This record gives sequence, C-alpha cells and structure tokens, in this order.
Amino acid sequence: MSTQKTSQPNPADPPRRIEDERFGEVLALIQGARLQAMQAVNTQLIELYWQVGGYISHKLALAEWGDAVVSQLADHLALTQPGLRGFTRRNLFRMRQFYETYRDDEKVSALLTQLPWTQNLIILSQSKHPQEREFYLRLAIQEKWSTRELERQFKTALFERSVTRPATISPVLEQTHPKALDVFRDAYMVEFLGLPSDHVEADLHRGLLARLKDFLTELGRDFCFVGSEYPLQVGGRDFALDLLFFHRELNCLVAVELKVGRFEPEYLGKLDFYLEALDRNERKDHENPAIGVLLCASKDDEVVEYALNRSLSPALVAEYQTLLPDKQLLQAKLHEFYALNAAQEET
Repeated sequence: MSTQKTSQPNPADPPRRIEDERFGEVLALIQGARLQAMQAVNTQLIELYWQVGGYISHKLALAEWGDAVVSQLADHLALTQPGLRGFTRRNLFRMRQFYETYRDDEKVSALLTQLPWTQNLIILSQSKHPQEREFYLRLAIQEKWSTRELERQFKTALFERSVTRPATISPVLEQTHPKALDVFRDAYMVEFLGLPSDHVEADLHRGLLARLKDFLTELGRDFCFVGSEYPLQVGGRDFALDLLFFHRELNCLVAVELKVGRFEPEYLGKLDFYLEALDRNERKDHENPAIGVLLCASKDDEVVEYALNRSLSPALVAEYQTLLPDKQLLQAKLHEFYALNAAQEET
C-alpha cells in the first residue's frame, strides 16, 4: 500500500502571507487606528508650534525679548532637551511667523492642523497673498498631496492659472453639473511625460498611460481610471474613445479625447457622439450624464467660447502643457487681475 507524502514547510523559507477574509475587519480597524494616531500626533505638534509662536510673538511685541533671546532659547532647549528636535533658532522664528500670519483668520487657521508642518511651511513661504495660502491649504487637504506634489503645484503656478484662466465649459455642463468649475481646469500640466516638441497623438496617449498615477494626481483625487481606447459600438460600427474616467463626486463618466494640435470646432461633433453613446449604452441608472473633455495642445479662447456656447453636450476644452509655465508672467497677470477687480469695485 503506497503512502502519499505531504510536503513540510522549510524553516529557511520566508513565511507566506496568508490572506484570510475573516480578519479583514480587524486589519481595517488597526489601519484606521494608526491613521488616527498619526493625525492626533500631527495635530498636537502643530498646536504646540502655534502656542510657542504666539508666546514668542507676544514677548517680542512687548519688547520684553529681542532676537538674541530667541537664539538663547534655542540654545537652552538644545542643552536641556537633547532629544528634542525642531526647535532651532530658524524654526522658532518660523513658528512666530506661522502664528502672526494666521492669528486673525479663524477660517483658515482651523485648517492648519490637517497638514504636516513641512507642508505648512511650504505654503507659508511660497504664497504671496492670503487667497493663495487658503487656496493651497484647502487643495492640499482635499487632494491629500504629498510634499513633493505640493511643491510641484507651486512650480506649475496652479493658483495663478486658476484665478486668471478658469475653465471654459459649455452652458449645458454648467447646468447639469454645477460643481464642474471646481473640478476642471483650463490647462493640465504633463511636464512629467518629457514629450518632444514634435510628439504625435500616440506619444501623448502612451505617455499618459505609462504615467497614469501622475496624470490622475494632476486631474484630481476623485478621478478614477476606467479604460484606454474604450470600445463603443453604434449601428454595427466600432469606435474607440481615447480615455475614459469616472468622477466620484460628480457621479458620472468623463470622456477624454486627445488632440496634439490646436482646437478646431469640428472636434466637438465627435465628442458629442461619444457622450451620446456613453449615456445610452454605458451609463448606470444612478449616474449623471457623461462629461466630455477635449484635451488639446493649444486653443483660441474666443473660438472655444463660440464653439461651446451652442453645444448641447456637457463638455469643455482644456490645454495640456508639456513645459512649466513662466511663473513671473502669470504673477504679473494676477496683479493685473486684482487691480482690475479693485477698480471695478470702486466704481
């Protein structure tokens, strides 16, 4: 009678990861607790920096302390608290600046503990206007940007671009999706693709798929990728949509068509056709009508306005930019924008 040998685990082998659905809820509880603990630690740290900054500010304002005393405080803390980090002379003055910048703005100061100190410092040091600080604070929290991504958004001059050139959308899109202006942009930066100046549509398409994570970050947190060259069948014919996404907050499919040249009005006809096919054949009963985005290398704003004004589809036209913008030029345009608004308010 033959016996079947059972393989015994080798003690030298690394332990195998066993997935057991029975323990999923426990793992979720542990991970949730870890996140809450990290957030609690960050909240306490930011509040401590705020209190220290306020204390230093008051002492300096009353002339009880001079700058030299702050340096002595840093030396004293280093001597008496050798394991304490983050209380150098430079950081102490940053705490003072942090407190003095936000102390009179309760609406914004309530956001500070939701970001780590490093990100707060980036926003504090690189923003030039209160509106800019609030803009980046809210977006960094909403989009859960990493420190690296936050620095990148400053380099791309997102605030200047958003204020001076908001997205141009069709009247239908504004009616069916009132929040669309808060979601979409006039231009998207894809400098991370490293595309040559003579790139073709296939290069752009292939690059976006290869760097899909970066592109999703640029689009926004609520965008979810559905497919590339998404098949649509109408009347026995096969069609392919360049890129298809789903937006969680707007609760709808978002069709993206890529064009490496200048926007032409006739492009909207094809996009309208794709949106109709999506709404008839792909949209779920609980979803809102699909949105179309024409992503072009360049566009004439007046031509876009004319083309979208009579469009019966929820659509918009945006640019993709392969090089970082001239931030000084955008800042000059922003100053003009503020000056014009101030003049209009006076009249």
